[in-house]
Amino acid sequence: MTTRGVLYVHSAPRALCPHVEWAVAGVLGTRVNLDWIRQPAAPGTWRSEFSFKGEAGTASKLASALRGWHLLRFEVTAEPCPTAEGERYSCTPELGIFHAVTGIHGDILIPEDRLRAALLRSQRGESDLEADLAKLLGKPWDDELEPFRYAGEGAPVRWLHQVV
Repeated sequence: MTTRGVLYVHSAPRALCPHVEWAVAGVLGTRVNLDWIRQPAAPGTWRSEFSFKGEAGTASKLASALRGWHLLRFEVTAEPCPTAEGERYSCTPELGIFHAVTGIHGDILIPEDRLRAALLRSQRGESDLEADLAKLLGKPWDDELEPFRYAGEGAPVRWLHQVV
């Protein structure tokens, strides 16, 4: 089964841009040329978006290929398909990588064992439940990436013509 997804490179130093393209090409098995534009949230860095179609698990492979570069901020999303849930990966130099399973409407699905573990840690006084839930939802990554997601001058804008 195939799925569709999007790679969002939120910021990369210019010297790293060709390496990102090579890594993506290595995962997809085809030549990739990303359209790079300046990232106004971090002067001296560049941003790009790339839509892909591939087998379920392609988002995971892309995230794994890119996660080792300390100066790179990115997200990879993949839509659910008949054989797999959707996925979201977020990565920042400070926080590392975050992974979430997503449902058909893009909601993050948290496995019950992770919720039970957070509740148990909170009941034992080992952690703060609100902070644990925020982390399970990827809030620290969202907070750090939000300035980079903003469509700055020259960024591609997608117009939605149909709302479900």
